[in-house]
Amino acid sequence: MENKLAQNLEVINLCLLAGKIMLKCGAETYRVEDTMMRIAAAFGIPHSHSYVTPTGIIFSLDGTEPAKFIRISERSTDLYKVTLVNSVSRKISSGDLTMTEAFQKLHEIEKANFAFPIYQQILAAALSSGCFLLMYLGLWGDFIPAIISGGLGFTCFVYVHKLVKVKFCSEFLAALTIGTSAFLFVTFGIGTQLDKIIIASVMPLVPGLLITNAIRDLMAGHLVAGLSKGVEAFLTACAIGTGIAVVIAFS
Repeated sequence: MENKLAQNLEVINLCLLAGKIMLKCGAETYRVEDTMMRIAAAFGIPHSHSYVTPTGIIFSLDGTEPAKFIRISERSTDLYKVTLVNSVSRKISSGDLTMTEAFQKLHEIEKANFAFPIYQQILAAALSSGCFLLMYLGLWGDFIPAIISGGLGFTCFVYVHKLVKVKFCSEFLAALTIGTSAFLFVTFGIGTQLDKIIIASVMPLVPGLLITNAIRDLMAGHLVAGLSKGVEAFLTACAIGTGIAVVIAFS
């Protein structure tokens, strides 16, 4: 009996570890729940129960075992880790991984850092801002101003977020930086179309993944998670819009 309880506790911890990694890295709520239930089923518990929100996970095996809760305090976007956890889940379901091996794999995934260096992220954001300008039929003369504005804005977002853990504050200041730099470019005759420079430069800050996940969770019936992610995306958009509006209002 004690061995059974200990094994069930290990299954719960394994499922929670997989769910925590996925949720912290930007996975949809229903995908997190489905992965945990599949892992539990692979170890002989076909009727597990889970409740996932963007800030926490509650998981129980059959409704009679004590449920465990895990808190998610920080979230980012790392879809590669989500893919790796899904791969581990599939190997568990096919019987290719034991519980010990699965724990080891998941701990390795959790500790690994697959993020690109900050300078590469800034360069990618800057280049994508210039490409967005061309996609929006902007002038070639505004290509360099859009690159510089987008790069400055993303740099501000990254470093301010390290100092101030309030995400909306860093997004507001990043948008303020983008609006100010774009306005200065146009004022000094380096840029021409202020609106397109600003629109292209803020695109790396737009919460596209949040909006997508919110819609997918709502369609899957996860109303709490879908609404909370939708509100977070709305507040992010408001922070970006407010930063740009302040510049335009005082220009």
